[in-house]
Amino acid sequence: MSLSPSPRPSRGPRRRSLFASAAGAAAGAALLVGCTGGSDSGESGDGPSDAERARARAARDSAELAARYAAVIAAHPGLAERLGPLRDGVVRHAEAFGGVRASSPAASGPASAASPSVSARAAGPGGDSGDSSDSGVVPADEKGALALLAGAERKLADRRARALLDVPGELARLLASVAAAGAAHVFLLTEG
Repeated sequence: MSLSPSPRPSRGPRRRSLFASAAGAAAGAALLVGCTGGSDSGESGDGPSDAERARARAARDSAELAARYAAVIAAHPGLAERLGPLRDGVVRHAEAFGGVRASSPAASGPASAASPSVSARAAGPGGDSGDSSDSGVVPADEKGALALLAGAERKLADRRARALLDVPGELARLLASVAAAGAAHVFLLTEG
């Protein structure tokens, strides 16, 4: 009995395996840092702790990513149905980190009021390299706009995954969960 190949050619990882690996990564990260003890930071001053600064940065990064989604939706209304749920998820991530909900999904969100230096920092690693994907300009074509969002999601998910070892347990679990969601967003933006 011969086995016939699948009628659908494989273009990458299957959705089920992507979600399983993302969930496994989040669970593994939670196990790595879930048993930490002690205070949130080694500091004993009046300023914010390392964990508070990391949480504030994560909230700011998510709010600015939501603003990027809003800018792409404003420039390409045909993508609104596809990108709306992803943007809503990013807004919920910002809220989970302690950020405030934007009053509307318009491009006049929190990132548009941010100073250029804040926007450059939020672009992630290499944000000041002059790369067009970090300039805040939405590409004229839909494919380019989706690639812009996928790149921003990927950079942010990678940065959050690297930050896991530097924050206490509860925040690390939240970062791991949001990083896994970001990885799923990348897949949906590139393959979905």
